[in-house]
Amino acid sequence: MLKRLTRKPLVQALLARLAAGYLLLVRHTTRWEVIGEDTAATLWNDGQPFVIAFWHGRLLLIGAHWRRKTPMNMLISQHADGELVARAVGHVGIGTVRGSSKHGGAAAVRTMVKAAKSGECLGFTPDGPRGPRMRASKGVIDVARLTGLPIVPVSLSTRGHRVLKTWDRFCLPHPFTRAVVLWGAPMTVAREADAEVSEADRAALETELIRLTEAADQACGRDPVPPGDPVPDTIPASA
Repeated sequence: MLKRLTRKPLVQALLARLAAGYLLLVRHTTRWEVIGEDTAATLWNDGQPFVIAFWHGRLLLIGAHWRRKTPMNMLISQHADGELVARAVGHVGIGTVRGSSKHGGAAAVRTMVKAAKSGECLGFTPDGPRGPRMRASKGVIDVARLTGLPIVPVSLSTRGHRVLKTWDRFCLPHPFTRAVVLWGAPMTVAREADAEVSEADRAALETELIRLTEAADQACGRDPVPPGDPVPDTIPASA
């Protein structure tokens, strides 16, 4: 009953505005410690787009931290939960492209490529929308190959947050706390990359995101969230 209620358009609109207000509260009351942002800042300041990759469980933290004046389009799945996320982040200045591996994937990729050509950053959660947790699919690698944009991995943690008992161990940040943001080195995917090279790039991105997430959690005095079990085959990513 509650699930059906939260999927009604008017209810979702209200929840999205509440979520956006909460994100703004977190943004303005958190003491942000940002490490390794030089590369991303240079790209931002030069107006050069890039692909930002982060785990699904840290999505709200990205929404609170992202520069509002820097256009970014995040891939969000087309299911009902994705609609709520799209509405919420839209209120804090993050655009969304709807699609997933099963519904609208090809059209979503075309839209993302078009956004990249217009100079806008692209956002991916490589383990979304259904997991396994902290295991990267190859969708972000494919888009980086098609667009020629570098992938910049990032992870975040806060001293005060609640870890939900969801598949992704979703982090619900508290306001008035301390946050650590860790940026990794950019990765470039060759346009002519074959399946073997693409898999190596995917594995390298996954390893780096796991490392950044563990380091961010430890810097905030929290137990690191463990990755889920890997799967042999991966699917294109969306939030």
